[in-house]
Amino acid sequence: MQKEENHSTKLNKKLAAVCGLYCEACSWFIATTEDPQRLKWLAAQLHFSEEESKCYGCRSGKRLPYCEKCKMSSCAAERGIDFCSECEDYPCDDLKRFQSAMPHRIELWINLERIKSIGYKQWLKEIRETYTCPQCQTLNSTYDLKCRTCGEEPSCNYVARHKLAIEQFLKNR
Repeated sequence: MQKEENHSTKLNKKLAAVCGLYCEACSWFIATTEDPQRLKWLAAQLHFSEEESKCYGCRSGKRLPYCEKCKMSSCAAERGIDFCSECEDYPCDDLKRFQSAMPHRIELWINLERIKSIGYKQWLKEIRETYTCPQCQTLNSTYDLKCRTCGEEPSCNYVARHKLAIEQFLKNR
């Protein structure tokens, strides 16, 4: 069994994906780090084992199989860059397709530009608030329409801004 990684610091670059996603607000990350029942359910949805479904962030040693095959991550590594926005080909067609495919990716351009202008550490401080319940301060994912702790609707500012797109996506799944 793989050793769990330490997530004591909220400014850990492992939580800032090369594409501009915020890993800590991912359903899979939340399931891995604090919600075993959610992990079990998510794993069953994609026919993965619970162990292979664990993910500790884009830059961690243990990622979801989907994230292991990420084009952006391997491309950034090949080019020696930390974030897609540092690339001379930004935004590339792969990133454009990726961004447009799912609601949790709607703000990638905003995120990447913010990371570029203020650095990933400051961005991590700011982005956490985007996914935090205003009522109880629980961190929620894009797909938690209600806060997973207190039931507040919407669960966070991101959901408030993109609720219609999220609901449409979930309806069509």
